[in-house]
Amino acid sequence: MKIFDSHTHLNDTPYQGKEADYIAHARELNVVKMAIVGSDAALNAGALDLAAKFPELYAIVGWHPEFAKDYDPAAETLLLQQLQQEKVVALGEIGLDYHWDTSPRDVQRQVFARQLTLAAQLNKPVSIHSREAFDDTYEILNASKVRDFGGIMHSFTGDDHEVQRYLALGMYISFSGMVTFKNAPEIQAAAKVVPDDRLLVETDAPYLTPAPYRGKPNEPGYTYYVVQKLAELRETTPEHIAAVTYQNACRIFGVAP
Repeated sequence: MKIFDSHTHLNDTPYQGKEADYIAHARELNVVKMAIVGSDAALNAGALDLAAKFPELYAIVGWHPEFAKDYDPAAETLLLQQLQQEKVVALGEIGLDYHWDTSPRDVQRQVFARQLTLAAQLNKPVSIHSREAFDDTYEILNASKVRDFGGIMHSFTGDDHEVQRYLALGMYISFSGMVTFKNAPEIQAAAKVVPDDRLLVETDAPYLTPAPYRGKPNEPGYTYYVVQKLAELRETTPEHIAAVTYQNACRIFGVAP
C-alpha cells in the first residue's frame, strides 16, 4: 500500500530540524510521497528547500488568503520564479478565509483571482483554501480557467450537495483528518459521493489531527488514518482508497507514480 499526503506543512515550525524523522515515520505508515505546502514568503522557501532535499517530497507555493495583504509586485515576481522550479507541482495554498479575516475580504478576492491568472499562464494546478467562503470561492474559480489547469479543494468541509458544484468545475476533492471527527457528518456525507477519480487524502499537518490521535500533534504519516476512515465510509478497503488517491495525486501534480 502506498499513500500520497497531498497537503502537509512539514515546512512549519513544529517539525524544524526533525523532518527526516517524520518522513521515516510516515514511511512506516505507508505514506511514501508528500506535497509540502507554502502560504507566505518563509513557508514557500521552506517547501522548496524540503522538496530539493528529499526525493519523496514535492513543493506547492503560493500566498494564503490570511497573508493576501502582503502580496505585492515583488512577491509576485518571486512567486513566478519559484513556480517554474523543479519539483514545484502546484500553486497554493490560495483562496478565501472569511473566518479569521486577517486580510480584508476585497484584497483576498483580488489576490486569489490574480494567482489563478498566474496558474492559467503557467498551466499549474492550484490548491484551494476555502473557509466560510464557499460561494465567493466558487464564483472566482468559475470565472477563471480552472477547468483547463485543474485544482484541488484542500481539506474539504462542505456537504454532499456543496461538493457537486466543485466537482462540476473539474476539481479534485481532498479530505483531511476532519473526516474522522465524530461531529463532522456533513464532511463524511461528502466523502461518500466523490468519484474515485477525484478523491485525494491529506493531513494538513500540523493541524486537524485525525482520530485516534485527535488532540495531539499531527504529522504526515497520519494520512494513513484518513485513508482508513474513507474506506469505512465508502465501504471499500484501505488498499483501494490508498491506490486511487495515490494515482490521483500523481495525475494532478504531474508526478511519475
